[in-house]
Amino acid sequence: MSVVLITGCSSGIGLATAITVAKSGHKVYATMRHPLRAALPSLFENQLSSVKLLALDVTDDFSVKNAVNQVLKQEGRVDVLVNNAGVSGLGAVEELSLDVFKKDMEINYFGTIRCIKAVLPSMRERKSGTIINISSVAGKVYSNFHGTYSSSKAAVEALSECLAQEVNNFGIRVALVEPGVTDTSIFSKGYQMPKQTNYPNIKRFLSMFAASVDNHVQPEAVSNVILDIIEGRSTKFRNPATPDAGPLLAWRASQTDEEWVASAGIDDETWTNAVEQGMNLHVRKYMEDPSLISFEVPETSILKEEAIL
Repeated sequence: MSVVLITGCSSGIGLATAITVAKSGHKVYATMRHPLRAALPSLFENQLSSVKLLALDVTDDFSVKNAVNQVLKQEGRVDVLVNNAGVSGLGAVEELSLDVFKKDMEINYFGTIRCIKAVLPSMRERKSGTIINISSVAGKVYSNFHGTYSSSKAAVEALSECLAQEVNNFGIRVALVEPGVTDTSIFSKGYQMPKQTNYPNIKRFLSMFAASVDNHVQPEAVSNVILDIIEGRSTKFRNPATPDAGPLLAWRASQTDEEWVASAGIDDETWTNAVEQGMNLHVRKYMEDPSLISFEVPETSILKEEAIL
């Protein structure tokens, strides 16, 4: 049985991971900013007593250290850290406020670093441990209008590869998980075509995401990959985690950098046909009527919270 600390567990991938890992017999510390909100405590108390809730804000040094110290005091170790907490901004670099860039980086990147630094000393002393960082296909596939999120996840990818080499001699494993689009609240912000923008091609990006959300890939597709890493069934460093993740990464890898950049300049009809045929995403209805675009998550998951943290 492993002691597993997971961030961002109030909804989506974090919640699914806490449930999946606990059901497999591991001791789970599910963390979030506000653990007493909504039905989370009763869910775990009544159904999964091996899950303990902890307050942890990845943007706060004291909060992170306090949560990790509580686990160490209670269990004597943290076997696995799953860095999941994350947010996503959407929009053109020129038109987004600097605050959006700071928020994505503060939570997705610096939050990951804070948690890693908090668990590493004890893992290093024990010469044992696993750190799983939840990245994204966006950490390898850099798309227009996704500059804030892609930049933060690319930073996580680079950090993880550097860290994996540093801690290898101490018996510590680092792994990346790269989901595609899943049904989580990170996409349920009601994004719509901006009323005023100098970048009309954003309609394509939003249409592609709306079409991807239509596939309703559940967070369990990601939590099962995380469990495979924890239990040693996957020994890979990078782990694509949803049905669309592998094809998206392969699609990008099939193009040169110049081809990828130039693809943003093709006309709407050519773009629509390419996405529908090459990626099997039904974007045409959204391209023709942007008012249909919505990233609202259906009430199909166990719980739905307003935030990913």
